[in-house]
Amino acid sequence: MFSRSMIILAATFLISQTGISTAQSMPAGVKAMGGMLTDSKGMTLYTFDKDTTPGKSACNGQCLANWPALIADTSAANMGDWTVVTRDEGAKQWAYKGKPLYTFVQDKKAGDMVGEGKGGVWHMAKP
Repeated sequence: MFSRSMIILAATFLISQTGISTAQSMPAGVKAMGGMLTDSKGMTLYTFDKDTTPGKSACNGQCLANWPALIADTSAANMGDWTVVTRDEGAKQWAYKGKPLYTFVQDKKAGDMVGEGKGGVWHMAKP
């Protein structure tokens, strides 16, 4: 039987050997959980099919009120598949694989996925 500490040690070794850095692979607070990406509060992150111009969000006004952007710190920098988009109003927003990320106001608690498929254009962001 393997102890918990042996398993953690083995996982740490494997990560170090593959060069994967979990701390630097995603923006602070973002997590991959259950096949989806979540923000620091565990809220589901979504992509918007109408975001077709690279480096630009098409969600503004009432859209943004319903689908808040995953805001990036002003000092945030691109890292691998994660890029920083400058929104029309000047705020910085995280994008994953070129798609800006959002939460949904009708998701009330961590793990809610009410926004999945909304209007046929909103989709859970997947790692």
